[in-house]
Amino acid sequence: MEPIIEVKHLVKRFGDFSAVRDISFAVEKGEIFAFLGPNGAGKSTTIKMLTTLLRPTSGTITLAGHDPARDPEEVRRSFGIVFQDPSLDDELTARENMDFHGVLYGVPAKLRRTRIEELMKFVELWDRRDSLVKEFSGGMKRRLEIARGLLHHPKVIFLDEPTLGLDPQTRNHMWSYLQELNKKEGITVFFTTHYMEEAARIAQKIAIIDHGTIIASGSAADLTAQTGTASLEDAFLKLTGSAIREEESSATDRLREHLRVRNGGRR
Repeated sequence: MEPIIEVKHLVKRFGDFSAVRDISFAVEKGEIFAFLGPNGAGKSTTIKMLTTLLRPTSGTITLAGHDPARDPEEVRRSFGIVFQDPSLDDELTARENMDFHGVLYGVPAKLRRTRIEELMKFVELWDRRDSLVKEFSGGMKRRLEIARGLLHHPKVIFLDEPTLGLDPQTRNHMWSYLQELNKKEGITVFFTTHYMEEAARIAQKIAIIDHGTIIASGSAADLTAQTGTASLEDAFLKLTGSAIREEESSATDRLREHLRVRNGGRR
């Protein structure tokens, strides 16, 4: 089977700082894939390159048969994304948020109405379709964001820390929705999380990135076997170390300094 995402020798540098260092991996169509790593490891930079927000320094990406650097519009039509930070308009109703997204993606009006009802019923929000989003709980907003990300029938959905801050019941329900959609529509799920038990339970394949390099990949069972550990969390800590990371802030500082210098010293 041809991978729906294929990354070969991907590099991203900001000045003299390498955020991503010659990584290669593939995600099969219909797979649930977890991309794990400590803070500052290169996860977000990689996802930004996959989703057309950053251009690689070198290397190649193919997503649903298209190169994000050469064919960004085709690639954007191929995926949905749920960001870690909320991106809904709180002053609109749930249905208005969905409808606006559908218009942006060119979903025809009749299909849009049908798809909105189908997805909002699926995530159990149809009875709140005309409520303002500012009245929703965090879990309800996250469910709406997932429904919105699926509205245009994407081939891949990217989920950046989708269950961060949610209670265990809501997290469990969300993954049940996503696993059912994965089976029903064959959608490929690419997600990041710091909940190791979540990744072990949900992901069919896992890649661990650290210091901009992929250091291990395989199923949760593969990774525990490779490291001689009892759980994915133990394997993760053995591979990446147990020290609290400062790289995220220092990497951000170096990127800001690079941009400041490039802009002639202006902040």
